[in-house]
Amino acid sequence: MGQGNMKYTNPIIRGFHPDPSICRVGDDYYLVNSSFEYFPGIPVFHSKDLVNWTQIGNCVKRADKFPLDRVKDSGGIWAPTIRHEKGIFYVTATLEKYGNFIITSADPAGEWSDPVWVEMGGIDPSLYFENGKAYYCTNESLHPGKEEISMAEIDASTGTLLSEKRTIWCGVGGGHLEAPHVYHIDGWYYLIAAEGGTFFNHMITMARSRSIWGPYESCPWNPVLTNAHDTSKEVLCTGHGDLFRDHFGNWWIVHLGTRISRRTMTHLGRETFLTPVVWKDGWPVVENRKAVLISEGPLWAGQEKPKKWNADFSRENWEPEWIFLRNPRGLSYKRGDGKLVLYPSTVTLRDGKNPTFAAVRQRDFESETDTEFIFDPCRDGDEAGIAILLSSDFHYTFCKKKTPDGNVLVVEKRAEDFHQVAYCAPVQDGILRLKVCCSKEYYTFYYSVDDVPYKQVCTASTRFLSCEVAGKCFTGTVIGLYTVSSGETEAFMEVLKFSNNPL
Repeated sequence: MGQGNMKYTNPIIRGFHPDPSICRVGDDYYLVNSSFEYFPGIPVFHSKDLVNWTQIGNCVKRADKFPLDRVKDSGGIWAPTIRHEKGIFYVTATLEKYGNFIITSADPAGEWSDPVWVEMGGIDPSLYFENGKAYYCTNESLHPGKEEISMAEIDASTGTLLSEKRTIWCGVGGGHLEAPHVYHIDGWYYLIAAEGGTFFNHMITMARSRSIWGPYESCPWNPVLTNAHDTSKEVLCTGHGDLFRDHFGNWWIVHLGTRISRRTMTHLGRETFLTPVVWKDGWPVVENRKAVLISEGPLWAGQEKPKKWNADFSRENWEPEWIFLRNPRGLSYKRGDGKLVLYPSTVTLRDGKNPTFAAVRQRDFESETDTEFIFDPCRDGDEAGIAILLSSDFHYTFCKKKTPDGNVLVVEKRAEDFHQVAYCAPVQDGILRLKVCCSKEYYTFYYSVDDVPYKQVCTASTRFLSCEVAGKCFTGTVIGLYTVSSGETEAFMEVLKFSNNPL
């Protein structure tokens, strides 16, 4: 299909996929996102056309090199940048409490190197390569009390600084200056950044200079992109972007944003958006300076409907979409021969640690997750089922549980100090089928035993899993399989099917 102006729908990557960064190699595009407390970390996507993306792997897969056991909710690994230089892919990001690191790979779908730790503070690091040199910038402040973007030349193979650190820009005063990237375009060095905090006042600002070291002058119509004053409220919180040119010469920006499920709330978290850019008087321009759900740009392929996703338990290896809380315990899981076995842990979803919980990101507001499993609890408190989790304090569970009165099917809701049993009834043994139908405002729970038709048991509001209710939450809802016990048990969860699909 030839290139032409086409409509497409945002976000281009749906669900919890914040802080996008992108690079192009020929006509191939690679994109990474923050992963926070989830492992494996930093999902990597591939596309040939900018609007249809496939996850091809994860950059962080070595638990011994990336300790996440003690990170808090919304901690861990965030704000990656991906760049390509002389046949090698570079990803740099921040690991909470440890600092900034660089990892490399010749194949972004394959294995990545051990981390190299960079001698530079701040967060949201970025790499820029030019004439055999590598430059590294973060939001490290070199002057107490000031917000700054700082840069140094580095040895990208060792993380060693090759120059002093210098302040190159102080933003426009929006607060929370972060997410810098440097580009060289038509004789100018452009610096892009985010300001305003990552919620409703988020924005993308820009400056330029003839020298990479500055001084940088601010764009006269900063911010170049923000939905802070968008009265339609279809898209909010836009910011943290990466500018790039496609192989036809058109300019775009990938950035985060949120869609609203109810009022000003979202439970999916921050998603990846694509917005076209044109140039005016030497500056990038976004139409109306805001992102929209239905956009139009110079594309060369139509946007496809999302593909169905079903876990393939005939394979021992996990599909790249699976994630776990912090560093998972390998002995808790066994897969192959058409099934996945989960062994209970005494660590619960509320503990802020690494429970037995294998999940995927919720793919859209309108979606459906279903599973089939066998679980024969042995002791009181043994339970297994589906969890919808935003954080350790905010999650819903739909499970089979052993109580002194027998085995029951239970739906429980937890939101900070609020706890409600929304449904509880006896359940017979057999192959238990659980289904959760998701919409903007509700989760609806269904079950079946063996081959009898599904029965609806209850609904639960999405409100109490929204990022705005949870507070300082940088993630989004994930849905997965879990099992827990109050002590040693012979019980285990044998999963025969798991799927997570948009409706």
